[in-house]
Amino acid sequence: QVQLVESGGGLVQAGGSLRLSCAASGRTFSSYHMGWFRQAPGKEREFVAALSRSGGRTRYADSVKGRFTISRDNAKNTVYLQMNSLKPEDTADYYCAADVKPYGNPSSWAGEYEYWGQGTQVTVSS
Repeated sequence: QVQLVESGGGLVQAGGSLRLSCAASGRTFSSYHMGWFRQAPGKEREFVAALSRSGGRTRYADSVKGRFTISRDNAKNTVYLQMNSLKPEDTADYYCAADVKPYGNPSSWAGEYEYWGQGTQVTVSS
């Protein structure tokens, strides 16, 4: 069982920055691919970013490429999402997820991730 707890959400003005954190339980965090997804009100959950277990491979949604950066600290069992140049359309609940049986590159498909956090809310005002 893997528990994921997100933090760092909040209210920010357009153009601002936030850093989300996701702390994972367990002693094998370094073997998981990790991902961030988001869900805006009235919309389906969508992929944001993913990171391989070593941190060497990343994947981003086109909508956040160049603005968001995913990273991890395996010593702290934590994955981060640095969000810069935020836009009102980034407003959503953000979820981290763990792929505990990774194969190949980190996935953008939610079905690959077995464990999910409860989410943290991000609101970007215009």
